Formats: sequence, structure tokens, C-alpha cells
Amino acid sequence: MRLPRALELLATEQPDVLCLQEIKALADQFPASAFAEAGYPHQAVVGLKGYNGVAVVSRLPLEETGRCDFCAKADARHLAVRIAGGPELHNLYIPAGGDIPDPAANPKFAHKLQFLDEITAWFGTSRHAGQPMILVGDLNIAPLETDVWSHKQLLDVVSHTPVEVAALAELQAGLGWVDAVRHRIPPSERLYTWWSYRARDWELSDRGRRLDHVWVTPPLASAVGGVTVLRAARGWEKASDHVPVIVDLDIG
Repeated sequence: MRLPRALELLATEQPDVLCLQEIKALADQFPASAFAEAGYPHQAVVGLKGYNGVAVVSRLPLEETGRCDFCAKADARHLAVRIAGGPELHNLYIPAGGDIPDPAANPKFAHKLQFLDEITAWFGTSRHAGQPMILVGDLNIAPLETDVWSHKQLLDVVSHTPVEVAALAELQAGLGWVDAVRHRIPPSERLYTWWSYRARDWELSDRGRRLDHVWVTPPLASAVGGVTVLRAARGWEKASDHVPVIVDLDIG
């Protein structure tokens, strides 16, 4: 259903690499030929029927370097590739966490916190901060007060609770990840990448959250160039509730 929007994005923005989350399809159901015909023949896919799933399509050659399962669940939330002999890229879909911000009462929230703990530990033991790496994805957490429409009202809403923000900060601090978007767009500026389908008029109410992130390790911080959040895409026909985030990286 989202394929026309993805192809429109590729045609208009011409990114070198496109990372997708929540593809909700097995690898053999992924529209590989359509992306190849659009000029993106290099692909890596981790799929799951009806749920989750992540994929990378690229104009540049890719070498898959890993796919990890966390929390003893084979739920297709992580994929790592190396881009044309350059940096390693990690595409993530962190669990949303349900509606109740209490791990004792909500197994989905407990899963989210455990996932964050495990992936933080995994990066700490399998990678190091001196490696040029990119981390992208639907991280399902809006960490800053300016990443949500109302800090006060969302403190007890899943995606902006203090325990989630602290867990994401620990993941970020582990390898000294640099938030590439906030590297260029000041933290004082309100910025959202997601608007709920529940809103009658998402643009008028503007009750958004910044759930989609692009991070780089310190060796790539100086390579971060322009940053674009395609807010207008939320108004496309059959739009996702998330909008594309584009970061220019000069990696030679």
C-alpha cells in the first residue's frame, strides 16, 4: 500500500539509500523489482508476516553485516549493512510499547524497555565509538521537550516517559552517538516526525512527536550536512503517520 509513496519519494528526493521500518511483509513479498526498476537494485530485507520488518534499498552496493534478535524474539527489528565499503548502517524498529507506561501491567512496555537495555549492551560489546556508523529508524521515543507538542501532558504517555527517555539516552551515550538531526536543527526548535491518525486535522492540531531518528558515531559528526524533515508527506494520499527524515552525509 505504501509502495507508490516510497517510489514518489525516491523520484523527487533521489536519496542514495532508503531505510524502511514496519514493512509488514516477508522477504519474498517485498517489492524488490519495483525498487530495482526505480534505480535501487541493492537491497537487504528482514521481514515478518504482518508485523514489523526492516529493509534497506540503495543505489550504492550493500554488504549485509548482521541482523540481530533481541528479547528472545525473532521479530525482525534490526538490520545492519555496510554501504559501498564505507560506514556501517543500522536500521532499527524499536517496539512501540503499548499504551500503559508500566512494565508490570503492560508486557509491551516491559518488552520495549528490555529491548533498549539489550541493544545498548549489544552495541557496547560488539561495536566501538571509533567505527564510522549510522543508526536510523523508528525509535518510538521523543527524547526532548521540543520533540513533543506538550512536554507536560506527555510525561505519562508512552514514547515520552522519563524511563524511556533515560533508556534512549543510555543507548546514545554508549558509543557517543551524535543526533544528526539536532546537530543541524537546534534543540530549541520544535520538530516532529509523527502525527497520530486519530487527529481529525493533524496539521491544524499539530500534536506531533519526533519518533524517527538518524544518529552517527563521532567519526561521522563532521560529515553531517543538510537535514530535511518532509512534513508535507504527512498529507500525501494514503500517507503514513510517520514522515521521511533525510540527512546528507559527505562520506566520500
